[in-house]
Amino acid sequence: MNRLLLGAVLLGNLHVTVSAPVMLAPPTQVRFNSVDYKNILHWTPPANSTSSLQYYVQWKIYGEPEWLDADGCQGIQKHHCDLSAVTSEPMEWYYARVHASSLPSSKSAWVLSPRFNPLWDTIISPPVLRLNITQEGIVVRVKPPKQPVRRMHSSLQYEIYLTHTSGKKEVFKLDCCLNKLTLKELKHKEKYCLQAQTLIPFQDKSSTRGSVKCVTTL
Repeated sequence: MNRLLLGAVLLGNLHVTVSAPVMLAPPTQVRFNSVDYKNILHWTPPANSTSSLQYYVQWKIYGEPEWLDADGCQGIQKHHCDLSAVTSEPMEWYYARVHASSLPSSKSAWVLSPRFNPLWDTIISPPVLRLNITQEGIVVRVKPPKQPVRRMHSSLQYEIYLTHTSGKKEVFKLDCCLNKLTLKELKHKEKYCLQAQTLIPFQDKSSTRGSVKCVTTL
């Protein structure tokens, strides 16, 4: 009897400790940055986080119930994930989400990106200008934006901005199938500066102007 009482007392004084999973602080500023249809998801790590944190990325089409793991972005330590391959349909809207994890069992809540559409949300690059000086004038050759832009838009246009030494400005427009413009009737041994911009007419959308290039005529 005494042994039974002693056993009961010992069991009553026994404390069993169960460790609850630690909830990590989530990443912040989850957003798409898209240039020329290269759609990169970015995020900011949690405050006071360590370099050992791992991140898991999922994506889905707007209206679909199922979240899909992003290939190559499971258990990564970088703070970005290229989702171009799975967010390429121009008429679809997409979401992505990220959570942080610290082995063995700590993880954060999922953080959702704003809704993203590649056609409307991507930033288009300006064309690159190549300039040659001839006796005839300035020959301007336009190198269009990267292939995904040309594939998505068959009706690109370009505006060429010419600035004279006097400050006078002129604008020339090129259609998508033309990539060469010769500027004639310019003053000899005069400095001229040029910039270019990409236009997408049906979207009323344009790139920023490219870098300024200056040349002096013969």
